[in-house]
Amino acid sequence: MACSFHFVPLLLLLLTLLLLISSASSTAALPSMHSSSEDTASNATAAARLRPGKELLKYKRIRALLKKINKPSLKTIQSPDGDLIDCVPSHLQPAFDHPKLKGQKLLDPPERPKNYNLTIAGSSSSSSRVGEVVVQAWHAAGEECTEGTVAIRRTTEKDLLRASSLRRYGRKPARRNTRRDSTSNGHEHAVGYVNNDNYYGAKASVNVWSPRIGDPSEFSLSQIWVISGSFGNDLNTIEAGWQVSPELYGDSNPRFFTYWTTDAYQETGCYNHNCRGFVQTTNKIAIGAAITPESDPKHGHWWLELGPGVVVGYWPSYLFTHLAHHGNMVQFGGEVVNTRPSGSHTATQMGSGHFPGEGFDRAAYFRNLQVVDWDNSLIPAANLKLLADHPACYDIQGGSNSYWGSYFYYGGPGRNVKCP
Repeated sequence: MACSFHFVPLLLLLLTLLLLISSASSTAALPSMHSSSEDTASNATAAARLRPGKELLKYKRIRALLKKINKPSLKTIQSPDGDLIDCVPSHLQPAFDHPKLKGQKLLDPPERPKNYNLTIAGSSSSSSRVGEVVVQAWHAAGEECTEGTVAIRRTTEKDLLRASSLRRYGRKPARRNTRRDSTSNGHEHAVGYVNNDNYYGAKASVNVWSPRIGDPSEFSLSQIWVISGSFGNDLNTIEAGWQVSPELYGDSNPRFFTYWTTDAYQETGCYNHNCRGFVQTTNKIAIGAAITPESDPKHGHWWLELGPGVVVGYWPSYLFTHLAHHGNMVQFGGEVVNTRPSGSHTATQMGSGHFPGEGFDRAAYFRNLQVVDWDNSLIPAANLKLLADHPACYDIQGGSNSYWGSYFYYGGPGRNVKCP
């Protein structure tokens, strides 16, 4: 998958969620480290002297949050797109701040489910073979993080200053009245979903685009959701895919992301490494920079895999109330935030910004949609239902064939003549 986020259209990435057995592996102790906050300590002290009252209080809160999120690293890589990638010893990553992970070791990746294929179905490219890593912008620097560390995008003061709320930094907006078939309340969707069964994972191939964002506070994403709970305040989800979010990342590049919540996005969960939750195991991929998830019937952990055979990490079972054993719904598709700037529908695009009727080379798609069943078998997502909250703005059209299996095209431009 030779690609970077500077070349956007028709980037094929594999998303996989599986619930599988894993075992523990040791985490090596690592030598001298430096704190990302040390490099700017003297400048920070000087700046603090110039900040009065409420501004000084906000500044101190920002410094404290940066210290909490950014962990000591062995090495920092400057990405051509401006990101700083810290090579953090795996046992020092944010997830290990959680009391239930203190002193624990990284788990080994689980077995793949039955019928799992280490090549991307529907692709003849040699880059779709196992072991090939999705290219992210920071790889162009020609450096890599060493074994025993994980690559983490550094959160900066600018990131926090862009946030609408420091308290909710790195979280999706809280929602009320979450619906079983979709989640509206300013969030608009075009999704395919399966329900009325127990699901132990999901898998799909998706192409990546760079949709235009109409307002800096909005985002556009494409992802897989694995969902459980009553769809009230106890909703559990794990999510992974690609996203364009100027507020979160400071640019309009599509980026690989993860998310989780156990209370319908109220107080738990976050994007990426912005809270203690997701445990990363790879030094090849930086979450928050370009995409697949799994789970484990013995321990209940949900594993994330990006591309064929590249295990990124896992969400520990202790995070969840309902997803500790299985999901009862899987969704594939797109989501945007519509803040209705100037009183009209947002011009934020979903997918490629083209309607599904425009087809291949123009519309975004998900293909080879699969789920993992009770027998740990990867099977086609049967009885797929399609839903678009506002079809005149963002729509979805599905089908099935021997090459792409179950698939759909989705997306749209947002505001237009029929979507004022």
